[in-house]
Amino acid sequence: MRPDEYDISGAAVGVVNADSVLGPERVRPGDVLVALGSSGLHSNGYSLVRRVLADTPLDSTPDVLDGRTLVDELLEPTRIYALDCLALTAACEVHAFAHITGGGLAANLARVLPAGVDALVDRSTWAPAPIFGLIAAAGPVSGAEMEHAFNLGVGMVAVVAASDEAAAVRLMRERGVPAWRLGQVRAGSGSVSLTGQYAGTYRA
Repeated sequence: MRPDEYDISGAAVGVVNADSVLGPERVRPGDVLVALGSSGLHSNGYSLVRRVLADTPLDSTPDVLDGRTLVDELLEPTRIYALDCLALTAACEVHAFAHITGGGLAANLARVLPAGVDALVDRSTWAPAPIFGLIAAAGPVSGAEMEHAFNLGVGMVAVVAASDEAAAVRLMRERGVPAWRLGQVRAGSGSVSLTGQYAGTYRA
């Protein structure tokens, strides 16, 4: 960085009892992946966004954005899941959470998998928001790069016991968070696979 430049970052510190820590050691075959919907880009991939949309006026309203301006989409606040995750762990048997940031679903889900299981994500269970399709078309940006750079509509994934799938989805929806069954965990080698095609018009 140049002498007149600076960066700002922040961090939060918390305390949790050792026997309440969630993570890979709790994840097992048969668990269900529950998606918590994102509110948009969630502050990820903006270098790519700036590059591909550089010549698009921010006050424009592309047809695909359903009446919203481009600036509305780019400034949409990131959904914060802290209280929702706390409520979910209090009500259901949650084994792990994966926050979907840079690296996308595959890279971030892999962090909460032990060596002996795989995660299978079904793309057909949701339709990415129109802003993602706009970025992909404007680049054009490949499907692989879109899935690496962006959350594509999934901001958080809860890995829950299969018996609590319905309760987890219901609780999140009651709290105003879009939620659905995203996929499942099965025996494997610690990998993440995305299968099928996205619902709606978006295609990666």
